Amino acid sequence: MKVLKVEQREDKRMYLEIEVESAEFEKAMEKSYKKNVKQINIPGFRKGKAPRKIIEKFYTEAIFYDDAINFVVPDAYDEAIQEKNIEAVEMPEIDIVKLEKGENFVFSALVTVRPEVTLGEYKGISAQKDVNTVTEEEVEGEIKRMQDNAARVTTVEEGTLEMGDKVDLDFEGSVDGVAFEGGKGEHYSLVLGSNSFIPGFEEQIAGKTIGEEFDVNVTFPEEYHAEDLKGKAAVFKCKVHSAEKKELPELDDEFAKDVSEFDTLAELRADAKAKLEKGKEAEANRKFEDAVVDVVVENATVEIPECMIKQQIDNQIQDISYRLQSQGMPLEQYLQFTGMTMDGLREQLKETAEKTVKTQLVLAEISKAEAIEVTEEDVEAEYKKMADMYSMEVEKVKELMAANAEALKGDLKIHKTIDMLVANAKATKAKKPAAKKAAAKEEKAEDGEKKPAAKKTTTTKKTTTTKKAAEAKETAEKKPAAKKTTTTKTTTTKATTAKKTTTKKAADKEDK
Repeated sequence: MKVLKVEQREDKRMYLEIEVESAEFEKAMEKSYKKNVKQINIPGFRKGKAPRKIIEKFYTEAIFYDDAINFVVPDAYDEAIQEKNIEAVEMPEIDIVKLEKGENFVFSALVTVRPEVTLGEYKGISAQKDVNTVTEEEVEGEIKRMQDNAARVTTVEEGTLEMGDKVDLDFEGSVDGVAFEGGKGEHYSLVLGSNSFIPGFEEQIAGKTIGEEFDVNVTFPEEYHAEDLKGKAAVFKCKVHSAEKKELPELDDEFAKDVSEFDTLAELRADAKAKLEKGKEAEANRKFEDAVVDVVVENATVEIPECMIKQQIDNQIQDISYRLQSQGMPLEQYLQFTGMTMDGLREQLKETAEKTVKTQLVLAEISKAEAIEVTEEDVEAEYKKMADMYSMEVEKVKELMAANAEALKGDLKIHKTIDMLVANAKATKAKKPAAKKAAAKEEKAEDGEKKPAAKKTTTTKKTTTTKKAAEAKETAEKKPAAKKTTTTKTTTTKATTAKKTTTKKAADKEDK
């Protein structure tokens, strides 16, 4: 193999001309002959027994070109880009430059290369860090959750259904007497008061009895996700087959002893508060970490090839499909249910994909600039963490992870890079809204009477590291009367894909 030419095109792609010696190409032609001879019929010869020269005379030697080219091009191309230190980010465009009998074979490769990253300021940057306090309401909510989990479930034998009951329900909806898609369910499990369905639906089931058949009349919200149902009045024919009721235990010291290692309810509350505080601190650290990376990425400049964005969108769609399938719903059915096309989904994911790719490129460039390396101790510590997480032996984890060892090391390098950025960053406190003081005071009305000042509502943008499919669960479920689910844009600021993938594979292999 010999690289004859290397040029950078205006579109930033690299053009290479690569030569393969005639002797090497002849070996590929012989290999192609052996692969195809069994399917070739030549008069006077048994099928599959005709000599190569006879076949080439009958059909011309071009009959073996396609496979011969496929045999030599991949290895020659890989060798060429390694020799020229070219990092390709997608499959190349291959063209034949010269193909003549007895001559060296020459082909060209048009390669999209990894883009150059111009780093901005990434050390000593400032980012906001939230200071979250745990409220008594949150502690009470956690205790209520424990109480709900410890509830005794009984079957409703007689009497009317109440909010909070879990019912086994059949329903079939129609608009103007015509059934609509997704409006039918059999033996659907619904907790009355969960607000899973549109307003008014669950309330009308309360008061009914087991086995009773009845109609529920509702109106779909104007902002409902299905265009043909927005603002429409609908009738659902329903029947409750069975129901369960929860009997909550008393919140006292005996309850604390039953659900925990504590002897008193006061101790249980204190522990719940401590755990909530720890959780909020971890969340604040995660958000600060994300904010630091966001600033660093924003400060950098990089022209991202469209193919890298496309590949990232493909990865995100694959992840969505996997998560939906785990819930028993194919991606195609989800798209049909939400009224979205594949093109629409891809467009919705594009902004997130572009940010993810830029983040990965910038972090990789910083790790290179800072000469960050992953040690064997780092890898061993990660194996130990994974073993603890999945209750497995460390050696078993290593065995399962053998094929993904390099991906794991790459992920650990990114994590070490992020840790370095966070260690060098400055945390700033969130500024208190100016309107807060005014909200605490009483304002005088024009007539001189006092009335409470209106509270200012601040809407916080939520950022999540799951991929969109995690939120698709409610939307993807066939809930004919379900509320519209707003899909939050997913912003992955840490390049953790490799870790999640490799860890998941280890767990899946073990399950099998």
